Amino acid sequence: MINLDRDLAQTSKNMGAVRVKVKLTNAIDEELVKRGLLNPSLLRVYEAEALIDSGAVRTAIPVEVCEHLGLRIRSQEIAKYADGRQETVGLTGPIIIELEGRETIEAAMVLGDMVLIGQTVLETLDLLVDCKNQRLVPNPENPERPVLRV
Repeated sequence: MINLDRDLAQTSKNMGAVRVKVKLTNAIDEELVKRGLLNPSLLRVYEAEALIDSGAVRTAIPVEVCEHLGLRIRSQEIAKYADGRQETVGLTGPIIIELEGRETIEAAMVLGDMVLIGQTVLETLDLLVDCKNQRLVPNPENPERPVLRV
């Protein structure tokens, strides 16, 4: 089960909305380009403004973004919202997520009408939410690059 602890309305009520520019890349396309098996001009990329939701566990993208990136739905999972609702959603193949000069790879849930960045990306990129100034900041203990916790 994928736990989506907060929906967008709840997020907006509880804190200042933090939005950032994000670049999403089809990770399989990128690998094929690196191996010389795909023309670089065919690399599928999507740039957008994303809502940061530190209460959400996973990242979510709208179906239109999934289609634009040419991502395959690898499985169907259950997403649980803070209000108790549950919904079956698609989980994509790998996406490269770039924000604030850092990048990671993960699958995303397909739901909603905007890109939503959840806690797994924030943890992996070692970024903290500064609600007062409505921005992301690098962890002060690791300002130069992310440090993964084991």
